[in-house]
Amino acid sequence: MDAKKLHMNRGAGLLMLIFLLLFFLLVLRFLYIQWTGTVHGQSLTELAEAKHNKKGVLEGKRGTIYDQTGSVLAQDITAYKLIAMLKGDNHVEDKEQTAEKLATVLDMDADKILAKLNNEKAYQVEFGVAGNNLTKKQKEKITAMKLKGITFIDGKMRSYPNGNFASYVVGYAKPNDEGVLEGKFGLEQTLDSYLHDENGSISYEGDSHGLLLGNSEEKVKPAKNGDDVYLTIDQRVQSFLEDAMTKAAEHYDPSMLLGIVADPKTGKILAMSSRPSYDPNIRDITYFLNNPIAYAYEPGSTMKVFTLAAAVNEGVYQGSAYYQSGAYAVGGTQIRDHNNGVGWGSITFNEGVQRSSNVAFAIIAEKQLGFDRLRQYIHRFGLDEKTGIDLPGESGNTILFDKQIQKVTTAFGQGSTVTPIQQIQAATAIANNGKMMKPYVIDRIVDSETGKVAEQHRPQEVGEPITEDTAKKVRQLLETVVTAPTGTGGAYKIDGYSVAGKTGTAQIPGPDGRYMSGRENYIFSFLGMAPADDPQLLVYVAVKQPHLKDAETGATPLADIFKSVTKNSLQYLKVKPSVVKDTSKLAAKESIAVPALTGEALSDAKEKIESKGLRPIVLGEGSIVKQSPQAGDKVLKGERILLAGTNNKMPNLIGWSLRDVMNLANVLGLELKTSGKGYVTEQSIGEGIAVKKGDLLEVKLVPPDEGAQ
Repeated sequence: MDAKKLHMNRGAGLLMLIFLLLFFLLVLRFLYIQWTGTVHGQSLTELAEAKHNKKGVLEGKRGTIYDQTGSVLAQDITAYKLIAMLKGDNHVEDKEQTAEKLATVLDMDADKILAKLNNEKAYQVEFGVAGNNLTKKQKEKITAMKLKGITFIDGKMRSYPNGNFASYVVGYAKPNDEGVLEGKFGLEQTLDSYLHDENGSISYEGDSHGLLLGNSEEKVKPAKNGDDVYLTIDQRVQSFLEDAMTKAAEHYDPSMLLGIVADPKTGKILAMSSRPSYDPNIRDITYFLNNPIAYAYEPGSTMKVFTLAAAVNEGVYQGSAYYQSGAYAVGGTQIRDHNNGVGWGSITFNEGVQRSSNVAFAIIAEKQLGFDRLRQYIHRFGLDEKTGIDLPGESGNTILFDKQIQKVTTAFGQGSTVTPIQQIQAATAIANNGKMMKPYVIDRIVDSETGKVAEQHRPQEVGEPITEDTAKKVRQLLETVVTAPTGTGGAYKIDGYSVAGKTGTAQIPGPDGRYMSGRENYIFSFLGMAPADDPQLLVYVAVKQPHLKDAETGATPLADIFKSVTKNSLQYLKVKPSVVKDTSKLAAKESIAVPALTGEALSDAKEKIESKGLRPIVLGEGSIVKQSPQAGDKVLKGERILLAGTNNKMPNLIGWSLRDVMNLANVLGLELKTSGKGYVTEQSIGEGIAVKKGDLLEVKLVPPDEGAQ
């Protein structure tokens, strides 16, 4: 009994000893934790904060880009990242079927998806670019498949609702390495400091269920949304331009195509586009220049608009005076008209403007205006410096004006280079009654939360190179380029609206520095404004190396674009149709009755003809024996009146039309033999050779080519 009791006492003592030892260890552990503040190397403070301190991210929103009417051009939208769970309760089971179904939605082959799903080491996998930034529609398609182990993480992406639409103006933004959207091109890049957003945060002490503790306060750092940007671009006008250019690009496959539509009264750019282009949603960009502002090239004859305006403004332009077209010597160089240097004989400078005669403008620059004044007007029109448009990437240009030949060729658009946007700015002075307006595309930048305007761009007059009267006279002359039978711009007529404009055909330097040959190796262009009497739109279009069919000319693709864009835009802007001058009615109204001259002295007859604005061609001596056209016939101002007397001699027929040659054969009684069509390039009887009735006259006629108009 005593032994048993002793054994029990020993057991109790042992238990007590163990208890005391455990208690002592617990106290030591407690003191250690109290002293160090850590458990298993982890801070208790951090554990407590992790359990009770709740944190969250408040997402900011990048600023939206709008057109001038408030239509969205670029915005943030919710995007989704695709995740495949490979382990755990909800994991992908049928990998092959999952891969095949996902391939119908993702831009990724089924075998590559399957390779991702067969990663045995990963707990979950993502699908790179193909699985990022999925749209809501894509997510819904995948969700409807009810694929086990497939889930999504919400995010955001930059969306461009119109796709390939003013893409070189708007640019694009994409996530950086931290997943933050950054502008990488166009206005998205240059305005990134305004558009950029910043995430905020929220933190508080909460219970295990995340509920705010009673004595706790929320600490909130609000997210900062980016500012919104409103452009001068008009979605409707831009759509007209994009659609027309897409059709032209598909049909003619040019190496370059561009277009600008501007409001000449304010300088606002309503539309700007070029080809090649890209879709900012997929960023399939291969060409990084915004050609309407970055491509400086020889403009061709659209440059003649500003040479003409300078001469008119200086009061030296002699539109009704005659000059000999075809060729003009400048030092040791021959300036030639675009119909192989044949020209059109002796014509007025007004007709030279209509026909886009290089010779006419060489004479205007050298003899009427003078090179010093021409250079001054190049500067006054801003053609020797950047416009400063609020877009990235504007290029400078080169005005060659050292040698005499450079000065002459610059006057009609060869040698020197300019950008399309420089021509637009300069042409606002013609369209806006002398006042030149700076082009711009950013209307305003607005705080997206308060609506306060952070930056406002307004119309800015940057010069007045010509007077209002000069601008009106130049528009009238440019209107005849489109309406006159001799004008090069007939293809640009618009039903219901008058058009003033100028065609251009610029040669392209080849790799060897020489101009390329071939009917397609040009930059064809047109600078036009409508309605001509009070322009509401200014449009420049250009195409480089279009593929043309036999019946097509360089004007064909441009006329399609210009007429479609201009007419649709004028109607959209509710511009009332203008009274378009009927050329045939004008011709009838301005026709002149040929006076009776038979029997009169040649000198008297010549004076009488010239007083009526007609061109006398004196063939012989003495009194008038025969005339053509006959007395009482109606002719247009400037037409040739043939006066035959005695001892008649052959005139220079180069540049004459077939009708004029037939009149000559009739009045002299010659037998006529012709070959070809167009204008005379060769004659069998030389100038000054005496002729008599029955002589055979052979002439060769050649149509004008497309040359540098």
